Amino acid sequence: MTNVTIFGSGNMGTAIAGVLEAGGASVDHVGSAGGTVTGDVVVLAVPYPALDAIVASHGDQLAGRVVVDITNPLDFSTFDSLVVADGSSATAELAAKLPSSSVLKAFNTTFAATLATKKVGDLDTTVLIAGDDAAAKQTLADLIDAGGVHAVDAGSLARAHELEAIGFLQLTLAAGEKIGWTGGFGVVR
Repeated sequence: MTNVTIFGSGNMGTAIAGVLEAGGASVDHVGSAGGTVTGDVVVLAVPYPALDAIVASHGDQLAGRVVVDITNPLDFSTFDSLVVADGSSATAELAAKLPSSSVLKAFNTTFAATLATKKVGDLDTTVLIAGDDAAAKQTLADLIDAGGVHAVDAGSLARAHELEAIGFLQLTLAAGEKIGWTGGFGVVR
């Protein structure tokens, strides 16, 4: 059984926990300011601005673990841009701060509702995963697939930039009421 620690118990943290627990993982939640990381896989289901605080308070506990960044580094005051440098990503920034961790980007192109129902319209929900550690990506993909959601390897950590752009577009469409929070992008396999 794989042990997973999730930072964040909001809609996304809860939905991700549901998928992973359905696949047989043991999941515990910790707060960004306290708690002990026990999972081999750690999911950061928090807003982008919270990443620095987690690195500061738990960085040493994240060493040697698979760390999954779900954030979309969106300017929430304007909803009109990403706040990372062009060509970079929140995940690349995080990986630079956690050189002893296997940092992945995943879950940022899905909404909590599509994870909970495992559907995007008539399609099965798909989680795109980017990262440079093939074994870490396979570990996460196996957990997601076991939980009844499809996982697709989207490529290297450099692809996190594109995944964040997709997440940004999806969020702005939903906030602008162009699509519902139960909708989004689907992948036909």
